[in-house]
Amino acid sequence: MSQTETTSCAEDPGPQHEAGQHQEPGQPYELGRRRSDLPFFLVMSGISGLFVVLIALLIAADLMFTSFADFTEALGKPEIQAAFRLTMLSCTAAAILSIWVATPLGYLLSRYRFPGRWLVDTLVDIPIVLPPLVVGLSLLILFHLSIGDWELEAWLRDRVGFPVTYRWPAIILAQFTVACAFAIRTMRVAFDQIDPRAENIARTLGCTRGQAFTQIALPQAYRGMVAAFTIAWARSLGEFGPILVFAGATRMRTEVLSTSVFLELSVGQLNAAVAVSLLMVAIAVAALLLLRFLGKGLNA
Repeated sequence: MSQTETTSCAEDPGPQHEAGQHQEPGQPYELGRRRSDLPFFLVMSGISGLFVVLIALLIAADLMFTSFADFTEALGKPEIQAAFRLTMLSCTAAAILSIWVATPLGYLLSRYRFPGRWLVDTLVDIPIVLPPLVVGLSLLILFHLSIGDWELEAWLRDRVGFPVTYRWPAIILAQFTVACAFAIRTMRVAFDQIDPRAENIARTLGCTRGQAFTQIALPQAYRGMVAAFTIAWARSLGEFGPILVFAGATRMRTEVLSTSVFLELSVGQLNAAVAVSLLMVAIAVAALLLLRFLGKGLNA
């Protein structure tokens, strides 16, 4: 086929008109294109809008179900206030630990090809795809698995004096196990977007690998670190299954907001459960808005 016979939709001059008819250049084509684009946007926006409307209806249903008086009454309970404080502390601790692990591991997975890399890449994704209850059960088995006469939980309790299972450290560990996987993925993407030539030039000028990482790569990855921290924190907020299995849901001891919803439902306090759910929604929205704000500020 010759070049003159090759046409495309971008080169289509639109409908041809009879000679002698006055018409603005490009007007019929633009009008026809707008008409042909209308079904496209209707279908795309219709499909996309279904999910957006679903989320909006879920939040609206919670707001309509409970009153402001029920909300303040539920949040005034000492158990809910203690769960709120423990949630804030545990989520922050889990997010900090996630950043400490995700930053070097994300850098290694982004920059280097080493034996067993595919296996490491697969293992760090397992907490993302595993059912949450399985993660909690696996943690429980790990700490109570007897190897001869030795058991990790017994050793921590008797020798170290730091028991973990069914106490507050178990909450942080359960949140960290899942949240760190998301932080690793975020940090790997952040390092993938950084050109490694600056690090290579720094090494030719005498910098070690460690100096090139801390002085060149790490400062450029701060946006990714902020995003990874926020994602890990928000993911920790929503953890329920691993915490319930590994840490339990004891009032004033190992109760966080996610388990508060479960406990309130178990005693028939539906209004209190919805109030705690709305509190978690507000915290999650605040975390997302903070991520958007910091992202815009860092991009400026």
